[in-house]
Amino acid sequence: MSRLILLRHGQSAWNKKNLFTGWIDIPLSQEGIAEALHAGETIKKMAVDMIFCSTLVRGIMTAMLAMSVHESGKVPYVLHPGEGRMEEWGKCHSPQTDAELIPTLCAWELNERMYGTLQGMNKQEMRATYGDEQVQIWRRSFDVEPPQGESLKMTAERTLPFFCEKILPHLKDGKNILISAHGNSLRSIVMYLDQLTPEQVVNLEIPTGKPFFYTYSEGNLRKDERVFG
Repeated sequence: MSRLILLRHGQSAWNKKNLFTGWIDIPLSQEGIAEALHAGETIKKMAVDMIFCSTLVRGIMTAMLAMSVHESGKVPYVLHPGEGRMEEWGKCHSPQTDAELIPTLCAWELNERMYGTLQGMNKQEMRATYGDEQVQIWRRSFDVEPPQGESLKMTAERTLPFFCEKILPHLKDGKNILISAHGNSLRSIVMYLDQLTPEQVVNLEIPTGKPFFYTYSEGNLRKDERVFG
């Protein structure tokens, strides 16, 4: 049996300002830092064998802050496959030290939905300009993309193959996995795991900084509703 931990990044500086963020690489706010540390307290007794993050700093910060309070004392280290000297020179040559590290892979496939020309725009100002209904469609519909951006369907088309090909095999091998990512990339994964319809997933809310869990056993991933921490 193995465990999958899904964690949406803590509040970002632009979440706080109510701005469309998407792929703009914005760090956590002070509240987001506190949320990430609180998430770490929730999972600090759980074994974590591998970490997968988006390439956006708010996802990476959340994973690192959460793991900073883990009772194992193990340290995440970021892998750089295919990145030349970063991969070649960034190797640990001590087996003893290596055993105290947690391999961490950052992947663009886990990045937030790209919001196109809405990125950097204030959500309330967009409602005043385009109307509540249109902005809600851009934010929460399944297959309607914002101007020059991605729909949730398009986000799922990059996130789910990565999950199935790169993450699921480790769960099958008994590894406990933490994914630190974003509202829409995680919604795509939850849609797949919970077999939600497009109509159901548009109402799915994933709060910042609050981990939730799945257990892998006998070929199945099932949501674990127990409260930890």
